[in-house]
Amino acid sequence: MAEMMTLNVRVSGALKDFVARNVGEDGAYDNVSEYVRDLIRRDKERLEAEQFARLKAELKTAFAVPESAYHTLDVDTVIARNARR
Repeated sequence: MAEMMTLNVRVSGALKDFVARNVGEDGAYDNVSEYVRDLIRRDKERLEAEQFARLKAELKTAFAVPESAYHTLDVDTVIARNARR
């Protein structure tokens, strides 16, 4: 099982009021921990979606290049090129 982490977060004012509206009988979450875990999951999903969108854009650009612009490389050339990096 994954190692757990305990976080202590202080919020006040408008942030405290906002959290309070989202937690409890009238809110979408039973407790603050559940709310924070959901926020973290959503942020993780957002970052992954952004990364996927960037990859898709790069692939779209790469596949738009005419095939004549590509040249064949052998394995040794690729290995040597990557070793220099």
